[in-house]
Amino acid sequence: MDSLVTEAAKPLLHSTSSESSSDADDHTPLTSYRFNLKEIRFRCEFLCKSPSGYSSYRPLAVLSGHIGSVSCLALCGEFILSASQGKDIIVWQQPDLRVFTRFGHGEGSVKAVVAVGSRVFTAHQDGKIRVWKVSRRSENNFRLVNTLPTAKDYLGKFMKQSNYVQTRRHHKILWIEHADTISCLAVHNGLIYSGSWDKTLKVWRVSDLKCLESIKAHDDAINGVVACNGIVYSASADGKIKAWGRRKKQEQEQEEMHSLLGILEGHKDVSINSVVVSNDGKWVFGGISDGFLMGWEKIGEAMSWKLVCEKKAHKMAVLCVCLMGEFLCSGSADKSIGIWRRETFGRLCKIGVINGHEGPIKCLQAAPNGVGEGFLLYSGSLDKSLRVWWVSKAAASSSSSSSSSSSSSAMEVSAFVAEDSEKGIISF
Repeated sequence: MDSLVTEAAKPLLHSTSSESSSDADDHTPLTSYRFNLKEIRFRCEFLCKSPSGYSSYRPLAVLSGHIGSVSCLALCGEFILSASQGKDIIVWQQPDLRVFTRFGHGEGSVKAVVAVGSRVFTAHQDGKIRVWKVSRRSENNFRLVNTLPTAKDYLGKFMKQSNYVQTRRHHKILWIEHADTISCLAVHNGLIYSGSWDKTLKVWRVSDLKCLESIKAHDDAINGVVACNGIVYSASADGKIKAWGRRKKQEQEQEEMHSLLGILEGHKDVSINSVVVSNDGKWVFGGISDGFLMGWEKIGEAMSWKLVCEKKAHKMAVLCVCLMGEFLCSGSADKSIGIWRRETFGRLCKIGVINGHEGPIKCLQAAPNGVGEGFLLYSGSLDKSLRVWWVSKAAASSSSSSSSSSSSSAMEVSAFVAEDSEKGIISF
């Protein structure tokens, strides 16, 4: 997912220390979670298979400290940003996974977070996007530097009646405002895209934070947005994923506007909760409320998409999905994470199941760490915890090849466990 874009040579934070802020000291005990990833591949003898035939997973780390359920995650270099329904945002520093700092208290429930260079953008339930920046006085302190729409944008538009849109009876707002919760954010080609429960998709310019467009995108709430290769995909509760691209409506116009390129149809009247796209832009996958995963293939350079995969993935709604190469991870309201491998023609083969969370899985992020032959998977849940898992690509390959002759397959993960709180580190 192209949810995290960084400006060149401008890291989010510049600290090499793992000391946390005084604010974090007041709320969360600082427990070290250091683990040696080089040892992961050699500890697989502690794995046991579940009755389903898949390997049972244990987390590398279980991180707690959020006031409410974890609603979104973002990866930025050596840092992990997690936000919650409890209005707080925590910055975790790797590899210790210590609390580096926290910010955002009292600014409304956080629904989405992305990092762009030295700035962090957060989307909130109150319909605002807030912009944070590392304080010059203290690198452990984030300060609020702006709110979207900006005051400059307001002042430039509030005097003109044509800039107002009606959201409900006897109530109008400026078209640059969201009328409901902002549920998702994506950054692409110097633009920020915000999707909202008000059914609109808005486009903001990163350089000056100006709102460029407001698109009446769907017939119901927008739940997810992702962008790749100039195409923006929005997923909605109306059961559709729509693809948008920038085009000049008229030759004399200087500014390119977004227009509808295609519609990827899901199940009728069943909400699509999340959407991801492969790095090459060829494959699009959506997580559906009826527990299905659906996949589409983009046909060449033509603006058309073909349904290639429709798989019953979970017993309950799929709430989030993420991609790492040919691997797809799906988080569900059934408290499990499915690990899938994309095979020929976009078909999905199930190669693992992760259990351990005590609540529905709300968000997932995968990180290519180049450690052994695997990747790190981060999961946030309504149980208020953030968990870190290691998934072995090599084991997945061998498992999928052997599954052609047997119905079950397995994946390996480290049996190393780092538990949260004052218990310290437990190593098997």
